[in-house]
Amino acid sequence: MRLPGRHRTLLLALALCALLGLGCPLSCEVCRGPGHTCSGRMKTCEADKDACVVLVGEASSKGRKSLTTFKACMKFKDCYSGFVSTTMTPGDYMVSNAHCCQTDGCNSGSVPPPLNNRTENGLTCPSCLAPFHETCPGTQTARCVGPETHCIYFAGNVQAGIINTKFAMRGCATPSACHTQPGAEVPSAYYLYFLRRADCDRALYPLGRGE
Repeated sequence: MRLPGRHRTLLLALALCALLGLGCPLSCEVCRGPGHTCSGRMKTCEADKDACVVLVGEASSKGRKSLTTFKACMKFKDCYSGFVSTTMTPGDYMVSNAHCCQTDGCNSGSVPPPLNNRTENGLTCPSCLAPFHETCPGTQTARCVGPETHCIYFAGNVQAGIINTKFAMRGCATPSACHTQPGAEVPSAYYLYFLRRADCDRALYPLGRGE
């Protein structure tokens, strides 16, 4: 199989680095686009970014659904390989499937779109969405679906292009969301979250269920 020109150039650069014993920075493919794959240029990562990520996410906002792929450099300690699902309301949720790796160009492939089981499992969590705010009260209730067994409370800043603003959110999540820690930079298919707060607790059945 003949490699594309940009990948041949990358491999030659890697061979030169290894030959000369140089500490060459990581290079990752960078792109964002609709659907289950995207392609873009190779980027030399910043010194503190030691991983590549490819993420496919489905999001619903007020019932409007979309599927997007995202590839970039990021910190390996903040990167989670696998499935994550969060639900704030029946019409507001995000599910994603991601792969993190630490070799040049390792995110140039694709990952399967995330499975999206929207069947309620009986668990509930406090719920709220508060753009432009650092906190939210969670006075509403989210009904957890599929494998979501935990409640999250995330707050910090969210970046979309040149826009960077405060946000806070509460809702249901899969246990994989508990991987996220305060101070992390967390990508989704659409936004980059800078978290100052990342709480995660077991979800509960409503009173009276007896489970």
